Formats: sequence, structure tokens, C-alpha cells
Amino acid sequence: MEYLNHDDLVRELGDPDPSKRQLALMQLEDIASEDSVQPLIAVLNDSDPVVRRLAIGLLEELGDPRAVPGIISSLLDADPAVREAASAALRDFRGAEAATPMIEAMRHEDPEVRRSVIVGLRELKDPRATAPLLAALEDAAPSVRREAVITLAYLRLPESVASLRKLLGDPDENVRRVAVGALGYFIGPALLGDFRDALSDADWRVRVEAAIVLGRSALSGAIPQLLGALSDPYWQVQKESIASLGRLGASVAVPELVGFTSSPLADLRRAAAYALGDLRAPRAAAALRALGSDPDVEVRKAAAQALEAIAKLSPQTDQEN
Repeated sequence: MEYLNHDDLVRELGDPDPSKRQLALMQLEDIASEDSVQPLIAVLNDSDPVVRRLAIGLLEELGDPRAVPGIISSLLDADPAVREAASAALRDFRGAEAATPMIEAMRHEDPEVRRSVIVGLRELKDPRATAPLLAALEDAAPSVRREAVITLAYLRLPESVASLRKLLGDPDENVRRVAVGALGYFIGPALLGDFRDALSDADWRVRVEAAIVLGRSALSGAIPQLLGALSDPYWQVQKESIASLGRLGASVAVPELVGFTSSPLADLRRAAAYALGDLRAPRAAAALRALGSDPDVEVRKAAAQALEAIAKLSPQTDQEN
């Protein structure tokens, strides 16, 4: 294979043979520089999708903000691989110069463009994006609202709390779920009512998220809500509620958790065993010992770990039980 210098490779980008243009881009990978940016931007309009995709990859590696507008335009490329490459590339640009065209593109008519630039803005942490991100929570496209929620959660912006609370009633279950997760970064007694409502959401995945967040809250006021969730018709919600009660040190839940050690579902028996170990409840020792012969090896491991935790707390546990 003949290797050309930078200027020769740039000239090759205009060759009528797409295979030669592709080869030129592959060779440019090792020597691309600031001087390569403008020729690569021009190639984003090449007739060959492989050439366009390779050019995006090189521009991503160079990280020059001059490439951002062209890559944003590539989000509408006819080729799905090019669109995917453009979306991924936007996440790797840094600096205010890169943020400016992304913020402007949040007003683009195409929802996929709006969604992708929001993802790209996540790592930039540009304060100018705050107001547009809050406005995006009311976007007509659920995918855009969802990414706006995730980005605001990543940025931990207290001014987003009021808007995030409104999204707990969003018509899209995925938006509601990520809103619950986002509010978890700001959880306090004032938000417990919101999480109580989330535990009654029509979608079980939203209820699961609420149970997980409450377990991380360190709020004793969450315990009654989680006790109620133990009767949820979905075992996934029950499982996370069990785990969260253990994390919160909810000794009041021991009788209910002991009951779950005889559940027909191994996932629930295992979760109950781990939670009882977290609670170090001597009165659960008999139920945990019974799990020593459980047909599921992971349940047996959880029970043994729980009994070890109880024994460390009270060396007399075995004699007492």
C-alpha cells in the first residue's frame, strides 16, 4: 500500500472513485491535524455513505468545534450508520465553541436532531443550556423530553426540580420513569408525596424506579410507602421494595420480609435474605437457616451471608434461636 503525505491525501478526497476516497480517509487517520478539518467537513456531503461516516469519525477524533454544525446536519443523513456516527460524535466535543451550535440546534424542527444535541450537551455543562433544557421538558417528542430529563439530572440543577415534578404526570411512561430517577438526586421530606404517587404509577417500571430511589434516600418517612409496595402485583416492584427496606434499616418490616423467604419466586427469597441480613434481625435466623436447603444456590448464598451478619452482631444468636 502506498502512503501519501497529508496534502496528497486531501487531494485524494476529491477522486471520483469512492474506494480511493475511503482509503485516503483511512490513511489520514494517523496524520490528521487542524489543517484536515475543513477538507473533512466538505466530505460530510460526499455521495458515498462510507466516506461520510469515516469523515465523521476523524472529525470526532480531532474534536475541533468547527466541525459541530456539519455533524449536526449529518444527524439527518439518509444512511442510518452515518446518523448513528454523527449522534455518537457529538458526545465527544468539548468547550463553549462546540456548545453554541448544539444549543442553537435545540430549536431544530426535527426531534432526532433535538434529542441528539441534548445528549451532546450533557458533558459540556454549559450554563447557557439550562434554559433551553428546561424548555425541552415540554417538547412535543417524548424522546426529547426524556433526554432533557437525563441531562438535567446529570447536571444536578436545583432549578429543575419544579419542572421535573410536573413530569411525574407525563403521558409517556419512560419520561415519568427517568423523572423519578432524576428527582432522586434532590429527594427530601418535601418530595416524599411525589414518590408515594410514583409508587402507584400505572406503569410497573416507574414504580420500580420509585422503590429504588426511596431506598437510597435515607429517609425514615419512606418506610411506610415501601411497606405498602410489598403488596404490588409485580414481583419486580416487591423485590426493590424489599431491598430498599433493608437499606433503610426498617426493622418494622422484619415480619413481612420473613414471609417473603417462603415466596415461590427465588428472586424474592434472595432479596428477603439480603434485606434481613442488612437489618441483622436475630428473629429472622430460623427462616434464614431454612433457606440453607433452598434449591437456588444464590438464595443459599444470601441466607448464609445474612446469618453471618446476624452472628457478628449477636454471637449468642444461634443459642437464642
